[in-house]
Amino acid sequence: MIVVGGEALIDLVPVAQPPGALLPRPGGGPYNTALALGRLGAEAAFCSRVSADGFGESLLAGLRAAGVDLSLVQRGPEPTTLAVASLGPDGSAAYGFYVEGTADRLFALPEALPARARALALGTCSLALEPGASAYEALLRRESARGLLTLLDPNIRPALIADPAAYRTRFLGWLPSVSVLKLSEEDAGWLGGRVDDWLAAGPSAVVLTRGAAGLTVRTWEGAGYAEYAVPAPAVAVADTIGAGDTVNAALLHRLAGPDRAADGAVDWPQVLAFAARAAALTCTRTGAEPPYAAELSR
Repeated sequence: MIVVGGEALIDLVPVAQPPGALLPRPGGGPYNTALALGRLGAEAAFCSRVSADGFGESLLAGLRAAGVDLSLVQRGPEPTTLAVASLGPDGSAAYGFYVEGTADRLFALPEALPARARALALGTCSLALEPGASAYEALLRRESARGLLTLLDPNIRPALIADPAAYRTRFLGWLPSVSVLKLSEEDAGWLGGRVDDWLAAGPSAVVLTRGAAGLTVRTWEGAGYAEYAVPAPAVAVADTIGAGDTVNAALLHRLAGPDRAADGAVDWPQVLAFAARAAALTCTRTGAEPPYAAELSR
């Protein structure tokens, strides 16, 4: 089982007609990652606190349809978080958030994850908004200490980070508990660090998403560093919502899911190519709509 922790929210996505209209779509980086894992055929579980309102019910219905385990989901009467997306000419998305008093911020540390859990993924708003952020941080440290593969995607949302310096310090404190750090070029620029410094702090690999330029990974190999890169497939981009989250799922699927190598070896060019194909398909659709395994096998 691969456990994904973090927020589930509603993206309000612009549509062409009528002018100025916004379409509600399921979203949130961790939610999209769990959904993508389910669609890829991995055994996935979602660990979060979800509103009991109509939006919350629809979010859980989407995960349920993808075969995602919901036994770790906490429920609450508070409203669902809303993210208002604005799209650039290249389909890239920026967000404004409605997060005050919402359900996902009140996440509490679960007593234990299922015994069959092999990996844990965390990131995005859930690591920036208290009091839930501290609970997710405790979950990361606990599960890393007992041997789970951990993936961190900071997926920076500057509008939600009141004290950037404090967040950057906290981010560095997470790295000893992280197996794979995945982030975008924009995230890396905002954090202001160096990949080699991050590797030295704990992760065995740092995966960098570079938009249309593809993906790179810097990793420990033997006695030193190795770096691999793959291009992004050329596609007609509807928007980039959920592309990075699909990369998370594809990485986890190959590193800890049913497609992992029996001997634990990682063929990084193959893993990155798989992730790039999955993300490219997501970009051809409006909103976060990750592909199914059958689509990637064609």
